[in-house]
Amino acid sequence: MGLRTLAIDIGGTGLKASVLDEDGTMVVDRVRVETTYPMSPARMVDLITGLVEPLPACDRVSAGFPGMVRGGRVLTAPHFVTASGPGSEIVAELVESWCGFDLAGALAERLGKPAKVVNDADLQGAAVVSGKGLEFVITLGTGVGTALFSDGRLCPHMEFAHHPFRKDQSYNQQLGEAARARIGRKKWNKRVQQAVNTFANLLIYDHLYIGGGNAKRITFDLPPNAMVVDNAAGILGGIKLWQGAGAEMGAAAVCRN
Repeated sequence: MGLRTLAIDIGGTGLKASVLDEDGTMVVDRVRVETTYPMSPARMVDLITGLVEPLPACDRVSAGFPGMVRGGRVLTAPHFVTASGPGSEIVAELVESWCGFDLAGALAERLGKPAKVVNDADLQGAAVVSGKGLEFVITLGTGVGTALFSDGRLCPHMEFAHHPFRKDQSYNQQLGEAARARIGRKKWNKRVQQAVNTFANLLIYDHLYIGGGNAKRITFDLPPNAMVVDNAAGILGGIKLWQGAGAEMGAAAVCRN
């Protein structure tokens, strides 16, 4: 039996995990637990520890986190610095506790295995890109995630989700789950289509992959160079952190508030 990887997908509404074999195949069904708020770093580590306890033994750990991560350290945690979830009041104490938190180190210590943590869209993208040309990944869920790959190599992460999109609001505010639930499917799809066109003009990518829990809600016709991918990529990308160019993901962390 080859090396097994515990893969963890950290989300604003739920945490999911499974164990992958050396080929990246899940050896057991995913387990899931709801994300609760407020969510401190210590609470997050406790929640993950309990979630993965029933899973088979592993040799290493990979995790995708919804925020800016460098070198396994959290620079921003937009969901988890709030009092009761995305869109609620930001808590100064949580901002301070998350900024610079060594999540990879904390998981390695708690689980007793080497661990790597990267942005969740980067992790999902690693599972689906072909490795040819400029490839862009959008994840639609609680919030919006993005990742860019050039010939299979991950480019420096940019938080497009928090950049102004329309009506003085960010992609996150206009396309996140809270917005979708408020405005309905038709208007939400119109906004997603506008975002796809905007990114196409900005990046002139060769291929686009759209994932995340809300990708299945897309009703408009995608361009020929775009496709919806299975949300399981958030787990399956875990193996890529330990293979090839993916093993190079990460750099020194500098905190930004």
